[in-house]
Amino acid sequence: MIVDSRSDRQVLPVRAAVAAEAVTMSNRLSRALGRGSGTVVGGRIGLAIDPRLLVTLAEGRRVALVTGTNGKTTTTRMLATALAASEGLLVVSNHTGANMPAGHVAAMVGSTREVPAVLEVDEGYLGRVMADTGPRTVVLLNLSRDQLDRISEVRMLADRWREALGSPGRTTAGGSPPAVVANADDPMVVYAASAAAGVHWVGAGQAWRNDAVGCPSCGGRIVFDDTGRKGPDGANGADGADGAIGADGADPADGADGSDPADGAQAGQGGHGGHGGWSCERCGLSRPRCVAWVDGSVLALADGSRYSLDIGLPGQFNRSNAAMAAVAAALTEGEGAQDGLGWSRGVSRAVDHIARVREVAGRFSHVSRRGRAVRLLLAKNPAGWTAIFDLLDEGGQTCEPVVLSVNARIADGLDTSWLWDVPFERLAGRVALATGDRRLDLAVRLRYAGVECTVVADPVAAIDRAIDCTQQTAPHAAIDFLGNYTAFADMRSRL
Repeated sequence: MIVDSRSDRQVLPVRAAVAAEAVTMSNRLSRALGRGSGTVVGGRIGLAIDPRLLVTLAEGRRVALVTGTNGKTTTTRMLATALAASEGLLVVSNHTGANMPAGHVAAMVGSTREVPAVLEVDEGYLGRVMADTGPRTVVLLNLSRDQLDRISEVRMLADRWREALGSPGRTTAGGSPPAVVANADDPMVVYAASAAAGVHWVGAGQAWRNDAVGCPSCGGRIVFDDTGRKGPDGANGADGADGAIGADGADPADGADGSDPADGAQAGQGGHGGHGGWSCERCGLSRPRCVAWVDGSVLALADGSRYSLDIGLPGQFNRSNAAMAAVAAALTEGEGAQDGLGWSRGVSRAVDHIARVREVAGRFSHVSRRGRAVRLLLAKNPAGWTAIFDLLDEGGQTCEPVVLSVNARIADGLDTSWLWDVPFERLAGRVALATGDRRLDLAVRLRYAGVECTVVADPVAAIDRAIDCTQQTAPHAAIDFLGNYTAFADMRSRL
């Protein structure tokens, strides 16, 4: 059972108790007045009263953090579901996506220290939240460009992650370093995570590579080797146990010459472990050996175990999210021996529980409009749009109409120049409609991509137009609605 903080209250110091009560009352009032979901304002008030409230609430608690540019909310839900289903545990989580300290406080208020917390963390806040919560597990999904007017340049974020993960003060409540579960297929993540004391590398894939062509360690060129790929999902069956190791045969975490990981920690090349390898031409930073990897629709472990990723959410990117969550669940439960029977069983149990997740905050859900199915999909940045296009291609129905809605409000980021990085050319041949606040910007981009589109001001009217356009040619085709943050939220509330 996943809860967002109720049941028996934690005994707190006086100041923290006052702050916690303020969080509860403020969030309750916010919901009653219809001013929001009550997951942020109370947390802000609580932290204003007691700046150490998050530290106090996390003290003695088993905490898992999930961060990255894409997939945070989904992976957090998967991990929380896996832990909650294990032995009937209660788990607190910021399931609405309020992923800064105010949201973390709101999630944990009212629960006891015995209740684990699975927290989604904004990628810019990882260091602060690690310092405040002393997590047992940290999950690093990916790093790519996002919200250009708010988020730091990608390499700056990688440097900040590296500093946070390498700090000797970053320990769990028991004094040991956190178990880091990191995506071996993202060079930015590998560079950052290599500074951590204990990294469990997962070959989760990386469809978007445009932000990783330059080495974050030395500025050299990253070369990707896709020679093992197979199948429509781009995965391959190479043996992950033969992943890249140090040039002298040392473990990847030790570096090619025993020096700092950034100076060639993953030097050398070897098997790919489910995806193409990569390496820097100059310094030798390369894809590390994996303990687990995604091979099409299967999660493979280095001990030879293989588990089906037949999950309830669509798309190869969600199978990758499930793989990361399953490994993190086993580690958070204490199954740390990667070559032991308990480790494999822990991952297997987690995959089974994760398969039950069918929808995350309305994403991938289906609604009905005039007798036609409408699938709601969130795409917030170039990497996210690319992943959704992969999902559309998996269906193989190129006649299905798509409604594309883009806003540029505070939650979306005010700069829409990222539209020119999205491979909209992949929509050529589909019935496409452009809507949302920035529909004209979107229409211009689609025109240069060779995609014919109709511009409709109102998003719901755009769905109706898509239905009308295909009434004769594809009367039973589902409508795919793709929107960024506020465009997606607006459509959910209206349908």
